[in-house]
Parts: sequence; C-alpha cells; structure tokens
Amino acid sequence: MRRRHFLGAAATALAVAGAPAQDRPGGLSYGKLKLGTQNDSSDEALRVLAALGVNHICSTLPSARMDANWSVESLTRLRERVESFGIRLEMVPLPLSSNYITRSENPDIMLGRSPERDREIDTICQMIRNAARAGIPALKYNLTILGVVRSEPTPGRSGAHYSTFVYEKAVREAAPLTEAGPVGADAEWERIAYFLQRVIPVAAEYKIRMACHPQDPGMPPGKGFRGVDRVLGSVDGLKRFIEIAPSPYHGLNFCQGTISEMLARPANEIFDVIRYFGVRGKVFNVHFRNIKGSFLNFQETFPDDGDVNMIRAMRVYKEVGYDGMLMPDHVPAIDGDAGGKQAFAYAYGYIQALIQMVNMEA
Repeated sequence: MRRRHFLGAAATALAVAGAPAQDRPGGLSYGKLKLGTQNDSSDEALRVLAALGVNHICSTLPSARMDANWSVESLTRLRERVESFGIRLEMVPLPLSSNYITRSENPDIMLGRSPERDREIDTICQMIRNAARAGIPALKYNLTILGVVRSEPTPGRSGAHYSTFVYEKAVREAAPLTEAGPVGADAEWERIAYFLQRVIPVAAEYKIRMACHPQDPGMPPGKGFRGVDRVLGSVDGLKRFIEIAPSPYHGLNFCQGTISEMLARPANEIFDVIRYFGVRGKVFNVHFRNIKGSFLNFQETFPDDGDVNMIRAMRVYKEVGYDGMLMPDHVPAIDGDAGGKQAFAYAYGYIQALIQMVNMEA
C-alpha cells in the first residue's frame, strides 16, 4: 500500500473512531477484529482511549497479592467503571508477570518449590473464580524465570530508540546463572505442566480463557541463557504447551513480535504460525508489533518500520476467524514523548486503520 493511501485510511479510521458508538460500523468494534490495549485503566486513561476508539482493554493488575482488589465485588466495580466509558473489559492480568524471577509476584511456581508453589497456585485458582463471577472473560499471564531479556537499545527511525536483543552481546555481559540455578528443559516443562494441570480445569469449570505470553525472547535450545532453557521461546515449544492441557480455555496471549523473534525468516514464516494457532482457537489476544531482524538478533520497531508485512498479518487474523483484541506492545522510545503516549497513539491509529481496511475488503 502506498504511504498516502495508508495515511488516508488511517485518517478515516480515526475520524470514524471519534463518532458516537451507535454511528460506527459494527458498534464498538469493526467486525470481529478489535483494537485493544493494556496496562492502564485509570479514569484519565479510559477517557483518552475511548476518544481514540480503543474500546476493548486488558486492565492494569488489580493487585500483586490476593487482597480486597481481587474480591468479586472489587472486580465487578472495575468492570462496571471501565464499561461506563463505553469500553469492554476483555481481560485482566494475573500476578504472573514477565518480570525476572526475583521480582516475580509468585516465584515458586516457576522455581518448582513445594509446598510453596501449591499455595501460590491455590491463590491463582481463586483469582480465576472471582474474575469469572465478576463477568471478566479472560486472564493473561506469563510463566518465566528470565523475564524479558534485552541488550542495549539501538537507533531507529529518526533517532527513536529501538529495544534490541543481540544474543552474543547479552551472553558476554550477563552473570553466568540466575538465582534459580541451572534449569533444563525437562525441569521447566515439569513446572509448567504442574501449573496447567491444576489451573486449566478450574478455568474450564468457570469458563474463563487463560492467555499465556510466550517467553521473550527465545534462546538457543540446550544452551538457553544464564543456565535457563526457554521452552516457551520456540514455535515447537508453544505447540507442545497448548497440548499439555487440552481445553478451549487454554491458549496464548499471542505476541506476534515475540513469536517473530523466534523465527529464522519472520517476514516469511509468521503467517503460517498465526494460522496454526488461529485455526485451533488458541489465539486469545494479540500483541500486534513488528521487528527488524530474526532469531537472536533483532530490534523492536514501529509497526510500519519492520520486516513483517503487517497488512498481510492482519488479513491472516481475519482469515482464521480471530475475534479478539489486537493491541500495541513495546512501542519505541522517542525523546520528548513521556511514557510513550504519542508512540502508542500512533500505533492505535495504525492498527485501527488496518482493522477497518480488512473488514471492508470482502
């Protein structure tokens, strides 16, 4: 698509997004694909998001522990407050974040320590029950020891700062082991399976979708990083993951950027990966971001400045019948853009325009 044509589509999308909901095609979303966002559900943020046409969200974490914020009453108030802005609360994060293990809210699950992990899993199960009773349809989470690993940022378009990972550089600069000590693939799979076999039956009983984020980034199989294998850092690993606990309520927070980082040729391979998980109904949320580079050496870019054809990717999501959110994630840093607000606004407009375009195509 030529630049002027895309800009015209983006302007049209934003103009439509600013119209009252009853005047928008499809009500609060364009067809089945939905523009979404995450991590800020304050009144101030919700007011801005609604004006930009972001009418579906994943909220901020209610609390890092099981307290009053995770009660049915509090979660219901959260949902109703979000809805008062004309926004649907599609998802809430669990206190299983992408943090490095010593900063994790529930570290013993991935450290494999019993009986501590049993107590943490029991708490997660109660959070699932309460969220379902409050009318929240999905929860997102991570299962990681290393957290998100990056090397130093590198220059991007017009001096923006692109988050970057170069494996050889990261290995040279990192300590040899994490506090978890050596964790091979078999040990990590045992810990993941132990969690899923306890949690997914509860999610299925309460009909709440559990969306797991891949481990970011993938690492060399057998070598890993700092003594830790990353079994959810490859497409084969994600395929195995979704088979551990077969259930329509067990799936992925499908980070297109992270999965592109796993591939030798993301510009060619990502579309078949979307199809594989999409046709199986395992894509519960999409982080719609782009990269330059490939496995073990990449930059996170603006959506229109990477190697992946994002228009084609959007068409594949529609092709497989995906009906959830597509949201920005890890936007580049720009000097003078505090909190990345302008970068996120740019990404919202880009995604909204593509959603409108593909829904008008057939």
